[in-house]
Amino acid sequence: MKLFKYVAFIIMLLNSVVINAQKIERKGAFYISWGYNKAYYTNSNVTINQPSLNNNFTFKQVKLVDKPGWNEALFTMALSIPQYNYRIGYFFDKDWAFEINFDHTKALFKDNQTVQMVGTYGGRPVDSSFVFSKTGTGTSKNYYYLNNGANFLLFNIVKRKRFSNLSSPSIQLDGLAKVGIGPLIPHVENSLFGQKNEQKFQFGGWNTGAEYALRSTFKKHLYLEFAGKLDYAYYYGLDVYQGKAKQGFGTLEFIMSLGYTLPAGPKK
Repeated sequence: MKLFKYVAFIIMLLNSVVINAQKIERKGAFYISWGYNKAYYTNSNVTINQPSLNNNFTFKQVKLVDKPGWNEALFTMALSIPQYNYRIGYFFDKDWAFEINFDHTKALFKDNQTVQMVGTYGGRPVDSSFVFSKTGTGTSKNYYYLNNGANFLLFNIVKRKRFSNLSSPSIQLDGLAKVGIGPLIPHVENSLFGQKNEQKFQFGGWNTGAEYALRSTFKKHLYLEFAGKLDYAYYYGLDVYQGKAKQGFGTLEFIMSLGYTLPAGPKK
């Protein structure tokens, strides 16, 4: 019930702002949205360097999976736990905008998969395969998660295409093409051969992405948006026990968001 009270309060506040903003025509528009995603990843090579342990090896073509959070039941946990997205943007003219674009995706080694390990382990050459599993014990217990987020942050340029022939006075349909670059802020959680890292958020590299969204705006303000996104992320300096990890992978995301837009900027 508290959640719905907060949402009702925010809507009332936005409506009061809109009523005042409508008295003066503005050249730009501000928008903000919140939504959730489903993600699919390419396989990834993960290189581990632990100088004090004489380890420098690579897990080859590891399978990654996401963890949507609400795939079994909706609204059973806090809103910020599932794979969420937010967008904050400003149209500085009719069809161009700048946007802060954040995706709280989760990328995990698929449990119980057979992984090939190549390089040096304990100062000795290694080229073998084994089952990578969290259910093992001792040195056979392994997991590698970006579970509190692979966390893609992008600064996007946005181009809007208005579909006037498909719109009406009550509903406006737009297409938005987005492209950008930005930092990665992952939360790294792993245990390799029974040795855990210290879990924490960290700067972890860079990503670039392109997104296309279909936006339906109701009564000029409230909108529903469905987007498809391609992203490539390259991580480095990720914490593991007495060492660092690096990896890269591509992501395909599907995103559904609810947002609000209102006039802003200089007077016409």
